[in-house]
Amino acid sequence: MASAPPSESPGSDTVEQQDTAAGENVDPSVKLAELRGQAGVVMTINQVQRDSGGFVTVQAEIKNGGDQPANPAQWAGSESVIVRENLASVGGATLVDKVGKKRYYVLRDTDGRCLCTTKIRPLQPGDSTAVFMQFPAPPNTTTEVDFSVPTFATTSLKISG
Repeated sequence: MASAPPSESPGSDTVEQQDTAAGENVDPSVKLAELRGQAGVVMTINQVQRDSGGFVTVQAEIKNGGDQPANPAQWAGSESVIVRENLASVGGATLVDKVGKKRYYVLRDTDGRCLCTTKIRPLQPGDSTAVFMQFPAPPNTTTEVDFSVPTFATTSLKISG
């Protein structure tokens, strides 16, 4: 997914928007899972959807329930290409098909940018942000995967669609 274009308002400098496709057609009141992170940060999974194009998209909300700002840089993981091309992203997320014994990483475009939310600003206490991650879909017979993001607990998710 391409970065959101900058928005301009008359008489002001260009302001860069957060790059995210999360939240579109997702019901934020649906809570499929809740992952606890460091220092009171919580990720709530709202949707895990398989589409006909061979992808699985995970939509979530991250909320800082702690008393210190949360640094999103840790969520990109430690793979150098992901970190370099996707600062402050959720590019470190993985899905694991335990039955098929295969790990799935967030998809990337030909320039190494992840198909996930990037440019996440530090979350101040009480702030939240919608995020998404897109993965190659496991076989149709796989309906449950383990999901993890650096600094968060791992959880099992059922794939819909």
